Amino acid sequence: MAATPTSELALQDHRPRLLGGHSPGMRLARHTLTLIALALLVLPFADLHVLSRDPWGELGRIAQGLVLPHFSSVESPLSAIGLTVAVALWGTLAGMVMGFPLALVFSRSRCVRAGCAFVRAIHELFWALLFLQVFGLSALTALAALAIPYAGIFAKVYAEILEQTPTAARDALPEGTGRLSRFVYTELPLAFAQLAAYTRYRFECALRSSVLLGFVGLPTLGYQLESAFREGRYFEAGAVMWLFYLLIASLPWWAHRRLVPLLALSSLFLLGPWPDIDASLVWRFVSQDIWPQPLLAGDISGLIDWLRDIPKLLPVIANTLLLGLLGSVGALLVALALWPLASHHFGNRLTQAAGKGLLIFLRSTPELMLAFVFLLLLGPSLLPAWLALALHNGALIAFLVARHADNLKLDMDGLPASGKLGYQLLPRVYPGMLALLYYRAEVILRESAILGMLGIATLGYVIDDYFQTLMFDVAFLLLLITAGLNILVDAGARRLRPRGIQPS
Repeated sequence: MAATPTSELALQDHRPRLLGGHSPGMRLARHTLTLIALALLVLPFADLHVLSRDPWGELGRIAQGLVLPHFSSVESPLSAIGLTVAVALWGTLAGMVMGFPLALVFSRSRCVRAGCAFVRAIHELFWALLFLQVFGLSALTALAALAIPYAGIFAKVYAEILEQTPTAARDALPEGTGRLSRFVYTELPLAFAQLAAYTRYRFECALRSSVLLGFVGLPTLGYQLESAFREGRYFEAGAVMWLFYLLIASLPWWAHRRLVPLLALSSLFLLGPWPDIDASLVWRFVSQDIWPQPLLAGDISGLIDWLRDIPKLLPVIANTLLLGLLGSVGALLVALALWPLASHHFGNRLTQAAGKGLLIFLRSTPELMLAFVFLLLLGPSLLPAWLALALHNGALIAFLVARHADNLKLDMDGLPASGKLGYQLLPRVYPGMLALLYYRAEVILRESAILGMLGIATLGYVIDDYFQTLMFDVAFLLLLITAGLNILVDAGARRLRPRGIQPS
């Protein structure tokens, strides 16, 4: 089972109550209806056509490959798995080392908060595309692509965990005790369990991201998966998929905390060879190549003309926002439909195990992998991306909500399943579900942009295209736009999130 951090879902038992004449349930209903109404309003503008000639036949061939995988046809599986684990482990460690000191000053420095928000707003694959231009197809590219956004994520989440630490032990220390001593002897021991739990969860995320780095050419499991799917070798693709799921499922055993030092040292040898870095070329790339020449020359009118010459900028931004909205509403609907399947309040042990298995399968499969499969089935439109975003994020929310519901005690016995759902459980878990959706909104928008690398008309499509044509200044501008959109969406979602629920 995939690990989940203790801070991922801090849900409370929310029962309907009146506050100032308006129940929280009414406010949440307005939020939900507004989201659905917005999605229905923009739905006619979304390209959701099925462009494949034989989607059911293609689905059958993919399913056959999953049922009858050819493991012998996978080239160097141990090498691909080893590199996937090595990149994930060292990327996580580097992000943790950089993020932890930032967490200590996160709440007191606006510059630190802004910097962390910026680096985590850009997807790991976008960072990989950027570093490819400097370090090439090397492990250094992969490590930097993971470590930089993860540093921002670790800083934010570690700071929130430390802020929630009880202060009684710290306040009991004698006056004059230094700030460092207070932190080491009181705050850190109390928060260590949560910090460790979140670090383990982030490592699981890094495994999925490490696989996805294969989509830009790095020889992880994702490279073999993408190649096999594109060439129609579904039996080989099925074998790679199973290797990925086995890697995730066996995580608690091979990544036990006692084995981490040995794992880190042994995997270090899989990261080479390291690239030769020309400092002058790196400086030129950072100081000149990624900036528009009119800007460097101080030519304002030339800069305006340069911006006007960028084609299809507004349409891809609109498609990214549109897909983010549709993906968020779709995730909410999927979560509402699926969470009862995994709760012990409904069905029997067999149906509950099947429901949990389905949710684990969907939440463990990255959106990019799901979208890639749906793209083969349905053709290049927004529909594959929408399905992938809705299913992955909806399953993640449903999995966490079902766990929360299992800890709730029902007040009335003898109710049918519909009564338990409508009167006992849904009013108590829905505020947390909506809070998780608002938390995931920024993540969904990041994924909406990156799905363009598969040929879907979002920001990722044109970013990838400009990187391939060596127009680094335009690509970097689009990365800045992507980060800005994510920061705005995250800020708006925080304002809308129900109070008293803090998923981190």
